[in-house]
Amino acid sequence: MTEKTTAAKAQSDSALASDQGKTTIADQVVAKIAGIATREVAGVYSLGGGVSRTVGALRERIPGSRTNFGQGVSVEVGERQAAVDLDLVADYGIAIADLAAGVRRNVVDAVERMTGLEVTEVNIVVHDVHLEGDSEDEGDADPRVE
Repeated sequence: MTEKTTAAKAQSDSALASDQGKTTIADQVVAKIAGIATREVAGVYSLGGGVSRTVGALRERIPGSRTNFGQGVSVEVGERQAAVDLDLVADYGIAIADLAAGVRRNVVDAVERMTGLEVTEVNIVVHDVHLEGDSEDEGDADPRVE
């Protein structure tokens, strides 16, 4: 096979490219999908490290604002692959290794199903463990609920 034929075959192997055109998926789309998929896993209290959670909490108190589903999520998206980095806070009492495995499984399934991209890695940093009655959320509803 010639180089041109090999390149054309490799491009046609992707669900995002065909003879009729190419689909490009923005980083923010993958980040949003990954953020929603992460929040769906029981035991994830919130996404983001300390500063981003504080900014997110302030943003959510502004009337008319929306939840930032990409908070605590960074992604690198190529033509056929994506890598995801997550920063999260776990609920106290949850086995963190099991939580991480569940988050990885859910994120990979959601991103691959919705975008056709292959997820090469999902890196997770657990920044904190949430204890019931922590002062940052006394009297507030669950931050995952809109």
